[in-house]
Amino acid sequence: MNIFGVTGWKNAGKTGLMERLVTEITARGLTVSTLKHAHHSFDVDHPGKDSHRHRIAGAAQVLLASRTRWALMTELRDTPEPPLTDLLARLDPVDLILVEGYKRDTHPKIEAHRAAAGNPLIAPTDPTIRAIATDTPLTLDRPQFHLDDTAAIADFILGHLGLPPAR
Repeated sequence: MNIFGVTGWKNAGKTGLMERLVTEITARGLTVSTLKHAHHSFDVDHPGKDSHRHRIAGAAQVLLASRTRWALMTELRDTPEPPLTDLLARLDPVDLILVEGYKRDTHPKIEAHRAAAGNPLIAPTDPTIRAIATDTPLTLDRPQFHLDDTAAIADFILGHLGLPPAR
């Protein structure tokens, strides 16, 4: 399984970079899935809908399916959040899984960094960060790319993982 992360502090440009990378890499003929960590409670369900009613009634899992997609919702209730490895194991096989967040896990990552956000870099103390995508030149011992140079960032990620740059 080929995994590469996009990490950084809030407002660093992670989600935009993820979106552009998925577009770029799938356009090259590779299959991509994503996994995003949320630091807060979230809901993909809507109050009043049947699936929401099932979940609120106490169902441990609710699988919602249609002819265009399906979604499996699992209620953790009072159990701990599953580790990244357990979540990755639930995904179907693809060429690449891009992971947004999960700063503390050990998979290789690129750090998104915007100077205007005013946050410190994570890279100086984290060897899992292999490169920086930034809007300002930095003095570091890692490759740097402009935050908007999606093609170069995709080339770096695919090369790092030994995947073909295009099919």
